Amino acid sequence: MLKHILTKRMLQRTFLLLSGCFFCSLTFAEISVNSLFSDHMVLQQGVTVPVWGSSTTEGQVTVRFNGQQLTSKVSNGKWMVKLKPMAVSKEPLTMEVFAEDTIRIHDVLIGEVWLCSGQSNMERQLGPRPPQKPILGWEAERDRANYPLIRQFYVPLKYAETPQDDVDGKWKVCSPNTVVDFSAVGYFFAADLYKQLEVPIGILFSAFGGTPAEDWTSRAALERNPELNELVKNYVETMNVGYHPKGQCVSGLYNGMIHPLLPFAIKGVAWYQGESNNNRAEQYEMVLTNMIKNWRTDFNQGDFPFLIVQIAPHKDMKPELRDAQRMVVAHVPNTALIVTTDCGDAMDIHPTNKKPVGERLALAAHALAYHGKEEYQGPMYSAYKIKADKLYLTFKHIGKGLVSLPQEEKLKGFELAGADGVYYPAMASIEDTTIVLSSDRVKKPKQARYGWANVPDVNFYNKDGLPASPFITEDVNEKN
Repeated sequence: MLKHILTKRMLQRTFLLLSGCFFCSLTFAEISVNSLFSDHMVLQQGVTVPVWGSSTTEGQVTVRFNGQQLTSKVSNGKWMVKLKPMAVSKEPLTMEVFAEDTIRIHDVLIGEVWLCSGQSNMERQLGPRPPQKPILGWEAERDRANYPLIRQFYVPLKYAETPQDDVDGKWKVCSPNTVVDFSAVGYFFAADLYKQLEVPIGILFSAFGGTPAEDWTSRAALERNPELNELVKNYVETMNVGYHPKGQCVSGLYNGMIHPLLPFAIKGVAWYQGESNNNRAEQYEMVLTNMIKNWRTDFNQGDFPFLIVQIAPHKDMKPELRDAQRMVVAHVPNTALIVTTDCGDAMDIHPTNKKPVGERLALAAHALAYHGKEEYQGPMYSAYKIKADKLYLTFKHIGKGLVSLPQEEKLKGFELAGADGVYYPAMASIEDTTIVLSSDRVKKPKQARYGWANVPDVNFYNKDGLPASPFITEDVNEKN
C-alpha cells in the first residue's frame, strides 16, 4: 500500500480542530497517484517515464525519484511529470510525490515492462481454475517461482461505457505464494525473458475471457475506419446474434482496461486473442491491424514490438483466423507470430501446455526488442513458383534450415489444387531452403496450402525447433 507521512497539512488540521475552528475557510490539496504507481512497481528503463495522478485543488505537485525532482502544475484536477530515461535498478528505490501531503512508494525497480493482453488463454492464471484442466506442470512451476525481480500488475476485469482514469490495481512480487494468480502465459514469458536479460521484469496483466478484438479498440479508432465504423453502428444488433454477450458496450475493454494504463511506459505487447473473432475471420486482419495502430498511437511510444500468439488447434477454430493473424504480421512492422500448432487440444479451447507459448513470446521479444540474433519464428511462407507438375515454396525465417519433426517422418499437412480449386494431399520434400510439392491427382498445380484445418496434423519446423505457420498461397503479399 501507499505509505503516507505526517505533514504540515496534517498538523494544521489537528490545530484547527483542537482550536474549534471548524468553520475556517482554509482548504488543502488532496493529491493522489494512478494506482500503477504503487509499491513493488517496475518502471521501464531507457525511455521517458510519465508519472501522473490527480489533485482536488489547483497548485503544484512534485515528484522526487532516483536523483530527479520534477514539478507539475495541476490542471483540471490532473497532474503529470515525465522522468528522464533511467538505467536498470535491481535495488529497491523509493518515489515521493508531494504537495501538502507526501506519498511514498516503496520497492520500486527499473527494468522492462510488457503489457500482456487478450482473452481467456492469456487471462488463465497459473494456478487451478476448475472446471478447466490444470496448467501442465503448474505445481512444479509454482514451487520454483522465486523471482523477486518479476512483478505483475493485475488489471481488474471491467467493461466501461466511457474511458476510465484508473483501475485501482496493484503490483505483486513473484513468489511461490503469489504466482498462482499470475497469467500463466505472462509468467512463462516473464520468467524466460528474465533469464535472458537478468533485469527486473514487470507485466501489466490486462486480459478478459470471451472478448473480441474490437472491444479492446477505442471507439474513435473504430469510427475512423469505414468498415469498422459500420461495426460500431450495428453493435447492439450484433450482440443479439451472438457476437457480443449482453451488457458489453462499444470499446468497453479499451475504456475500462487499456485507457487507464495510458501513457505508462512499456516496451511492448504480448497479445493472445482471436477465438471470439472466429466467426468473422475474414474481418480479423483489419480489426487487429486497426487495434495495433490504435494502441501504438495512444501509448505514444512509437511502433513498439507487438507479439501475436496464433490461435491453437481446436475443433471449432477456423484456419482462416490463423491465416488472418499471419497476414497481420506480414503487413504490420515490428510484429511477430507465435505459432502454436503443437500446443493445442482439439477438444479444449484452453490448452494446458502454456510454457512453450511463453517461451516463444520471450524469444520473439528478445529478437525484436533487444536485438537478439537467434531465430525467433518458424518458417513463414514467402512465395511460390510452378514448374511443370510441381509447385516450389520458399520461406522466410528458415533459421538453421528446414526439417520435419520427428525428422524420420515425412512432411505432413501440405495440399495442392489445380484450376478447379479442389485441394488434394501433396507429397512434400525439402530441397535446401525450398519445399517441393507434387500430387498424382493435380497435374497442373495452381495453389497450395499447409495446415489448413481446424486441427491441423502438421510437422514442418525449422531446425531451431519452431513450427511453421499454416498458410494458403491464394492471398499472400510478401512482407517488405
